[in-house]
Amino acid sequence: MTEAPQILLNHQLKKLKLPTILREYDKQAKLCAAEGRDHVQFLARLIELELIDRERRMIERRIKAAKFPASKSLDSFDFAAIPSLNKMQVLELARCEWIDRCENVIALGPSGTGKTHVALGLGLAACQKGMAVRFTSAAAIVHELMEARDERQLLRLQKQMVKQKLLIIDELGFLPLSKTGAELLFELISQRYERGSILITSNLPFDEWTETFGTERLTGALLDRLTHHVSILEMNGDSYRLAQSKARQNS
Repeated sequence: MTEAPQILLNHQLKKLKLPTILREYDKQAKLCAAEGRDHVQFLARLIELELIDRERRMIERRIKAAKFPASKSLDSFDFAAIPSLNKMQVLELARCEWIDRCENVIALGPSGTGKTHVALGLGLAACQKGMAVRFTSAAAIVHELMEARDERQLLRLQKQMVKQKLLIIDELGFLPLSKTGAELLFELISQRYERGSILITSNLPFDEWTETFGTERLTGALLDRLTHHVSILEMNGDSYRLAQSKARQNS
């Protein structure tokens, strides 16, 4: 007979989707009994463990949904390797208040200076703050937009992208865009203007963005929207990746 209440409790905890309490209640009951804690303290401990575990699972889901190409945090970034980068500015951005204000960040610098690493670190920080993030390269998002347009799914994709609190577009400027691709990317950025944040990394200074977007008119209109509320990360210097590779070889 003593097994029946426990079987029923296990079933009910599964039905209520409380896996941590299901896993922990027997162990915590014994610990609380040994420590002389009452039923309220026992229940409080179980609820706390469930909430901690639930938040961890939610962060994991957000990170998976963001489609990061790699898991990199700002803790592993060597700020000393890129003296032009303002470390305090980056750490302030990691608080994610700029995302709440629907502002933008643009990281500029030559290849290999850690722009993607910083973008990934800020994206991870946003996920940990409970924000919906999507990471993509410029080439990939343009391809996705063009494919959606051809399949008459463009409006659905645009709505998905606008829902994200933070959209990270990596490697803008590595390849010139077609006229249609440039227009679709401009439209997406315009839709997010003052509605959601964008983080862009680019190897090109602003005065060379026309090479990517094709016309000065489109480029000017794009920059007008992106830079209205923006933080610029200057990341000029020797290749960060090359320095890391050399350090590994010498270690």
